[in-house]
Amino acid sequence: MAVLELLIAQNYAFAASQKYEDISLANRYELRQSIASEVSSISSFRSSTQAVAWISYQSRNLAKKIPNEETRRQWLRMVHYEATRYSLDPDLVLALIEVESGFNRFAISKVGASGLMQVMPFWKDLIGDTRDSLFDVRTNLRYGCIILKHYLDIENQNLTRGLARYNGSLGEELYPSMVTAVWRAKYRYSEEQN
Repeated sequence: MAVLELLIAQNYAFAASQKYEDISLANRYELRQSIASEVSSISSFRSSTQAVAWISYQSRNLAKKIPNEETRRQWLRMVHYEATRYSLDPDLVLALIEVESGFNRFAISKVGASGLMQVMPFWKDLIGDTRDSLFDVRTNLRYGCIILKHYLDIENQNLTRGLARYNGSLGEELYPSMVTAVWRAKYRYSEEQN
C-alpha cells in the first residue's frame, strides 16, 4: 500500500487534465439537464440499515483525510447520492477523489482542474453555468459524476478507458490502474464486510 500511496502523491502533479472534446448539441443538452435537475429525495440508500453500514465503513477509511466526523458523514452522503444518481459506484468515486485531490476540496492542478474531482473549468461553459463554484463540494461532485458517466458511456462502460479519458490520459494505463487499485484495496464496500 505504501507504493500505491507514493504513486498517488506523484499523480497530483498531473491529475485531471480532462481535454476539451467537441460534444454534440444533443449530448450537451442532456448533460446540462443533468446538472440542472434536482431530485426531491435526498436519500440514495435502499434502507437506513444500508446507509448506516456504508457511511460507517467509508467513514473509517476517511477519518484521517476528513477529521471532522459530521463533515465526513455529510460528504459521504453527497458522494453516495451524486454517484448513484448517475449510476456510478460510490466506492469508485471515492477512490477517484483520493487519487485526484486527496480529498482536498480546494485542490487546483497545474492545468487548472479544481476541487475534489478535479474538474476542468471548461465544463462550466459546456454543461453548467460560469458562476458555478468548482470548490463547492456538491457542485464539484455533480460535475465530476456527470463527466465520469459521460466518459464511461462514450467508452461503452469500459472502466479503464473511461477513467483514462476522465484524466486526459486515454491510451495509458497508469491512472486507471491507480484508481482501481485504491478502489479495491480501500473503498470497495461489500455488505458482507459488516
